[in-house]
Amino acid sequence: MTYNMTPNRGDSKPFFSLTSSAFFENPYPFYDRLRSINPLYKGNLLKNSGWYVTGYEEAAAILKDTRFQNRIPLPDTSKKYKLLKNIQKDMMVFKNPPDHKRLRFLVSKAFTPKVIESYRTYIEEAALDLLYGVQNRKRIDVVSDFAFPLASLVIAKILGVPAKDRYLFREWSIILLQTIDFTRSERLLQKGNDTVTILIDYFQSLIKKRKLNPQSDLISLLIKEEDKLSDEELLSTSILLLIAGHETTVNLISNSIFALLNHPNQLKKLKEYPSLAGRAVEEVLRYESPTQMIARYASETTEINEKTIEKGDQVYILLGAANRDSKKFLAPNKLDITRKPNPHLAFGNGVHFCLGAPLARMETQIAIRILVQRLPGHQTNTPTLQWRKLIGFRSLEELTITVN
Repeated sequence: MTYNMTPNRGDSKPFFSLTSSAFFENPYPFYDRLRSINPLYKGNLLKNSGWYVTGYEEAAAILKDTRFQNRIPLPDTSKKYKLLKNIQKDMMVFKNPPDHKRLRFLVSKAFTPKVIESYRTYIEEAALDLLYGVQNRKRIDVVSDFAFPLASLVIAKILGVPAKDRYLFREWSIILLQTIDFTRSERLLQKGNDTVTILIDYFQSLIKKRKLNPQSDLISLLIKEEDKLSDEELLSTSILLLIAGHETTVNLISNSIFALLNHPNQLKKLKEYPSLAGRAVEEVLRYESPTQMIARYASETTEINEKTIEKGDQVYILLGAANRDSKKFLAPNKLDITRKPNPHLAFGNGVHFCLGAPLARMETQIAIRILVQRLPGHQTNTPTLQWRKLIGFRSLEELTITVN
């Protein structure tokens, strides 16, 4: 495959497209080329001009620097898609200190190591039940038959939402994920706004039930803290955790199986030494990061790596690129499930480090340890492998495989 990646020296016009089919199929050559020009590149590869960060050290520094702040994907002044904008505005992931710290502290009570560990048996049993349900089939879709139902069952249990609604979760999550990606269109934003209407009704009804009859779930826990968060924040937090709480894990499990099937020697090694599951998950997080890009803006003029980032500048941190920076990782384009240390940035860095990272890690370790024992050890036989057309995420539409 040939990429047209010759830069236009002397201006900031795009020299390749982040929305091309070649990019969606394999973004890493694009990242390498961009980094070779400068790990902090200013241009307009997206609609608005901004800084594209592909170097590991630069990305890590910006993620930890509180002068680079979060913002909601929709302009705060936008009068369109009002419901969607308001829900995003109250989501923890888009807030900055001190509101971010306050909300994170409240939600973190459900994600302590002790609480996460208490779900281990449930996750193991759920994974085995899912495979038992497809045991007579020679081919399964890892995404829809295994990764999605497993992740949605787990987040449903944590939040306290009915597991029977999990297929609705998938539909909602796909739509809302598209509304925060840079590929979004007005049609998708309107669809997202309509979906938020449904989600608001869904969670308002559930919250009302939990207020009358509290359970040992996260929504009930947050209701007890009603003096510390608003009704709008409770609603937005519930929606955020439902969507983000299973989307990353679905992609991580699917990407793990895909990567292992395309590296038979690594798959064989994991089959022989199941104790490598932990390192294997960390390596897939680096090698095929579920979240590929996150955005920040400079709240004040800042110097990074001899570059002046002006106040108000947009900064696009390409995690998928930073995690393959040869200055940080030996043989970065090689999958090595024994790699150690592996200080990838797949879950971010600094105050916004992913709160659900320990849960996603445990779920994926359990999932691949159970599933790889049924894999024949050769590449996936998916006729036409399809990645979802997203810039900020690495997500398979499906992954059909043969199982023993």
